[in-house]
Amino acid sequence: MRIGVIGTGRIGTIHAHTLSRHRDVGSLILTDVDPARAQALAHRLGETAAPGVDEIYTWGVDAVVITTATSAHADLIGRAARAGLPVFCEKPVALDLAATLQAVTEVETAGTVLQMGFQRRFDAGYTGAREAVRSGRLGRLHTVRAMTSDAEPPPAGYLAQSGGLYRDTLIHDFDILRWVTGREVTEVYAAGSDAGPAMFREAGDVGTGAALLTLDDGTLATLTATRLNGAGYDVRMELAGERDQIAVGLDDRTPIASTEPTGPPAADKPWRGFLERFGPAYEAELIAFVEVVRGERANPCDGREALQALLVAEACELSRRERRPVRPTELLRGAAAPA
Repeated sequence: MRIGVIGTGRIGTIHAHTLSRHRDVGSLILTDVDPARAQALAHRLGETAAPGVDEIYTWGVDAVVITTATSAHADLIGRAARAGLPVFCEKPVALDLAATLQAVTEVETAGTVLQMGFQRRFDAGYTGAREAVRSGRLGRLHTVRAMTSDAEPPPAGYLAQSGGLYRDTLIHDFDILRWVTGREVTEVYAAGSDAGPAMFREAGDVGTGAALLTLDDGTLATLTATRLNGAGYDVRMELAGERDQIAVGLDDRTPIASTEPTGPPAADKPWRGFLERFGPAYEAELIAFVEVVRGERANPCDGREALQALLVAEACELSRRERRPVRPTELLRGAAAPA
């Protein structure tokens, strides 16, 4: 199997390493807007670098992995679909609903595969939580609490093109909330704060956000995110039911200290970033993609799943701006509703 990797930044480099080691992947063709970066990675891996995206297709590949800037995702997904190639793409499909719908429809019309990179679906903790909920161990689920706290903010230049805290960061929580609970979000109420470094205000973004979500069975979920959490990288989910309560992301590296006399001590080596915390999950999602391409398993996260997460993110952004509850279905008015 020969796979084209478009984008050789941080995530692209990780995915290229995973694929290059895979026994079922014979070779890679790497390309990037910075040709020297692609060439350097290809040299380290013993793979081939291409001067541009066109060569990915003219030289011939069996599948495509997209890890470029988000602004290029939708067009690249469409091109792969028209070429009849399965594609893996880092989240999101696009930063707006119209472009997302167009790309997803193009994939479905072509009858090809689009697997989206929501890596938390491959994390052992979230997988265990899904099993606990679906087995009935917790009883009727009544409350979910989730958070994503980055230890350090991204570069100021990234913020303006990120789509904002809800679309860039909390979208992972929106996706995993649906995946773990098996429920849909019917209403959101969101708020945000741009207090802190001026770069958040300059980008029209917020550095901290919170949202109250109502699920279709009445379960309430509170989700928070921040770009600047000095204690470390903290990603957790707590699920409380009438029979039991569980937590994801609570281990000896969780960056939180207890004030109780008998509480656990502070972590000696707290998590510092998402690449470290979710390293095994990033590897597992690419292994799954190879299995999808080989016809050995079903697609674990298709474009429609990504669309649903984006709908919640868009609803939260609208709620934050207008200071009112928003139903995600509002955003589909005037557009083709997802099947």
